Amino acid sequence: MSDLDPRLVELAHRMFDLAREGGAETLAPYVDKGVPVDMTDASGNTLLMLAAYHGQADTVAALLERGADTDRLNDRGQSPLAGAIFKGEDEVVRLLVAAGADPDVGTPSARATATMFERLYLLDGTEG
Repeated sequence: MSDLDPRLVELAHRMFDLAREGGAETLAPYVDKGVPVDMTDASGNTLLMLAAYHGQADTVAALLERGADTDRLNDRGQSPLAGAIFKGEDEVVRLLVAAGADPDVGTPSARATATMFERLYLLDGTEG
């Protein structure tokens, strides 16, 4: 790790912060210029996972437009869709479902999470 350029480490931390805080207008150009859209932090969380979990719908949309993997699991086996359901981020859930996120990947899966919280309507497109 000591061989890493500290400026790159700082940039990576900034990208993760932008995903959490909803900085779509700043984050998207970095991805357009070469920051990997599926870059992960030390826990395996992608930019999409962090944005989804923190309810940053604009950032989720920007990352999806740039090809973010909707089903990439973190090191705990969690998907962005399950995280968004768990946190009650309905708009983010709708974006992920529309982008083709698989409700059955991960542990617990998004379907299991939605069942637990009586929110299956988010996965089948009906009103809750």
